[in-house]
Amino acid sequence: MAYEPLEERRLYVRAELVADGIWELIAGWPEFTRDTVGKQLVRAADSIGANIAEGGGRFHPGEVRQFLYYARGSLCETKFFLRRAAKRMLINESRFLALDSELEQLAKEINATINYQKTRST
Repeated sequence: MAYEPLEERRLYVRAELVADGIWELIAGWPEFTRDTVGKQLVRAADSIGANIAEGGGRFHPGEVRQFLYYARGSLCETKFFLRRAAKRMLINESRFLALDSELEQLAKEINATINYQKTRST
């Protein structure tokens, strides 16, 4: 497999796009909602990409997988807070569905990458 810079990997790019979309969404919220649900949602979304990046800096497949597991956990946390935002009518249904769909695709890519790492020999 040819070397591909982390910033060009589809998984990493998708994580950045999701995090940026959530940031843009929350930036206009009132202070109370930003300080409660908003900050948690931004942190969780940013953590997905941060863990993918940290795993990308590791060599051993087991270490890479561990950070991908963390990314997957952050993705689940992001989905939780996204559902809270939708339930509390902080985002409209179409925006919720679009972000949720992106997160579902990202989850599939994280799982595929975890499975690939299981086949790698050290």
